[in-house]
Amino acid sequence: MCRNIKTLANFEPPATIDEVRASALQFVRKLSGSTHPSHANEEAFNRAVDEVTASAERLIQSLQTKAPPRNREEEMRKARERSQKRFA
Repeated sequence: MCRNIKTLANFEPPATIDEVRASALQFVRKLSGSTHPSHANEEAFNRAVDEVTASAERLIQSLQTKAPPRNREEEMRKARERSQKRFA
């Protein structure tokens, strides 16, 4: 799957609707093979983004876990370390 789509569940503070929409946009772009749809496909593209956003938001809100919420700064630090090891 697309590396740009980030895990959004179980964070404190919770994922914002903007973060969920950005992930949905990346997903629809990947599926459609287009970053900017043609004028003829724009309505279908935007509708798909809206539907995926709504579905993802429902999913994230309904997930249950006993794990403690993750810290965004800590997760970003770990990602930077993995990136440095990978591209060093």
